[in-house]
Amino acid sequence: MPKWKIYTPDGVQDILFDECHLKRSLEQKLRTLFRSCGYNELETPTMEFYDVFASDGGAMPQENMFKFFDQQGRILVLRPDITVPVARITATKCRDAAYPLRFSYIGNVFRYNDYGGGKQNEFTQAGIEVLGVSTPESDAEVLSVAINALKATGLESFQVDIGQVEFFKGLMEETGLSDADTEEVRKWIDRKDYVGLEEFLNRHDIREDLKKLIFDLPGFFGSADVIDRVEAFKLNKRSREALENIRQVLKILDDYGMGQYVSVDLGMLRALEYDTGIIFRGFTYGVGFPILTGGRYDRLVGEFGKECPATGFSLGINMIMMAMQRQKVSIEKPETDSIICYSEKGRKTAFELCDELRRQGLVVELDIANSTPESAVIYAAAKNIGGVISIVDGDTVEIRYVQSGEVAAVQISDLLKR
Repeated sequence: MPKWKIYTPDGVQDILFDECHLKRSLEQKLRTLFRSCGYNELETPTMEFYDVFASDGGAMPQENMFKFFDQQGRILVLRPDITVPVARITATKCRDAAYPLRFSYIGNVFRYNDYGGGKQNEFTQAGIEVLGVSTPESDAEVLSVAINALKATGLESFQVDIGQVEFFKGLMEETGLSDADTEEVRKWIDRKDYVGLEEFLNRHDIREDLKKLIFDLPGFFGSADVIDRVEAFKLNKRSREALENIRQVLKILDDYGMGQYVSVDLGMLRALEYDTGIIFRGFTYGVGFPILTGGRYDRLVGEFGKECPATGFSLGINMIMMAMQRQKVSIEKPETDSIICYSEKGRKTAFELCDELRRQGLVVELDIANSTPESAVIYAAAKNIGGVISIVDGDTVEIRYVQSGEVAAVQISDLLKR
């Protein structure tokens, strides 16, 4: 037998039975939520040209992508993200559509060395995108759907942190730092690395009040009062408008009744060339990575030939499952109500009864092992099946209740009425 025949590659996994049932249940809950909010689902190819994701302003390093070649020698990738293909679709196939566009998706993505799936190389993303409008209302709607998505999964203890990259960009304008130096500052702040940040600031000529603000930035998180504290500093127009944008979004979320789920984190910074406004991350206890990320990315669609503002979020379903397991959230497991046994004489009746019970919404197995009723009970007990139905004749069945051991003869017409 070949060495790797019975193994899976690093970073991928088999999802079996109860977990698969949970995963599909979560996907369906999210799909129902997205559709109820007016989002139309789409599906993008698992394979895309590398050029779709190759961008100086992209948030996906090429070393994180699974790359290969087609027959013509062109570079392909397994999609590392679904937002970028949505931007491609918007700029091409939906170029003349009426705005705003509301899209949703659920699908697998593939990345090396990424936390989005809990260090898995293949994981499932679910998310929404709003395209063609740039207002606090659109940002707040995306955040509200994100919060409702977490609630729909059954998680009760979570927090969504909101930042604003334009605030940081306004500060960097004041410093006069180069793009390379700005990126270095961003990394220190996003990591909340005060030692590295202090060493960097001490090497550069920046006015003292601005230097203090930048150094304190990783600590500016909490309630909306953070905005008031920061406004006490001398800020330029760009930074003040960014703070006002956060304040407006928070007010709208209060009207949604969701203010208790959000906090402000002005030290949250990601890819500056990709993000253009509000950004956010969702956290819950038991998982060391964000379970959702989102924000505004007004420049992305333009890379495909049509300028169009956009905002959205994606949620890691595998991460949600991990959180539910560690928080011991009650999880519904797949159950089978009955198994039907029959002889050759009662086969037609068994098939008809099975079809009718399934139409009524029950989960029913047919015995295909030619079991006796007694051996069927042993099988049912092992599989946690509620009862064994044996066909006696065209009008009567025997029901063996697995837990109680009770046996009852019942008319088929009475059984169907139950």
